[in-house]
Amino acid sequence: MRSIDWFRLLVLSAVWGASFIFMRVLAPVLGPVATADLRVAIGGMALLVYFAVIRFNPNWTTYWRQYLVIGAFNVGLPFLLFSYAAQHIPASYSAIINATTPLFGAVFAAIWLKDRLTRTKATGLLLGMAGVGTLTSGGMTAAASPAFAWAILACLLASASYAGAGIYIKKFASDVNPIGSAGCSQLVAAVGLLPFSVAAPPNATVDTVIVFNMLCLGLLSSALGFVLYFRLIRDIGPARAMMVAFLTPLFGIVWGIAFLGEALTAPVIIGGGMIVASTILILRRGMATRPQEAQAVPKSEAG
Repeated sequence: MRSIDWFRLLVLSAVWGASFIFMRVLAPVLGPVATADLRVAIGGMALLVYFAVIRFNPNWTTYWRQYLVIGAFNVGLPFLLFSYAAQHIPASYSAIINATTPLFGAVFAAIWLKDRLTRTKATGLLLGMAGVGTLTSGGMTAAASPAFAWAILACLLASASYAGAGIYIKKFASDVNPIGSAGCSQLVAAVGLLPFSVAAPPNATVDTVIVFNMLCLGLLSSALGFVLYFRLIRDIGPARAMMVAFLTPLFGIVWGIAFLGEALTAPVIIGGGMIVASTILILRRGMATRPQEAQAVPKSEAG
């Protein structure tokens, strides 16, 4: 990989790790529905402007079904679930559990794509499950809210939704331009979430801090993040681009400590390390793929 590719990968990991910080600030004020809806609306509109600049035609009439499914399961649902979780658990927990997406992907690929579940992948799955157990057991203190377990479950469901969307893209939408998918799916998700946002409007004061975090979430984590991700897919292939899956939690932890004062506890270190290690085991064969081979892998989206 070139230096510029590593730079883009680190920036992408940083902005996607920061998304959990932004949601942790926004969701308690705006609520999970408004947080998710505004995020995709801002990100989608920004990418529409990007389409105009590069003169890109997303071909709505041909791919509207794919945009609908991807918008529901790769954007709307996981963003909503992570926004819900942000009300109840530290941002670092959400960022770490997000790294279980490749684990769900390996299971779904074995079921629906008939990909062989190798011994290495099985080891990675077991290690990841143990990592989630370690992480969550550390948060289940006597003072923990009952909502803690629901928040962890929401994060796991969001990761599973990302993985399921990836399988759908590989099987039914591999011919859709991923840049178009990134922008159009966010707009579809924004429209789908709008009625729920109207029914559950924010019930707190929206100040400049909230506006700033919302713009950062939409413009950086969604719009810029997708552009960087698909640039990496084009330049180094999707398998290597998925290295972001185990770099994002590291940034999520760092940002949580730096900006929200979250504690770096033993369960976070041990459980997070186990999940990241499991992700590496799942992805390491693809990461070792030669550049010319990586380009042939079907393109897919990450959350």
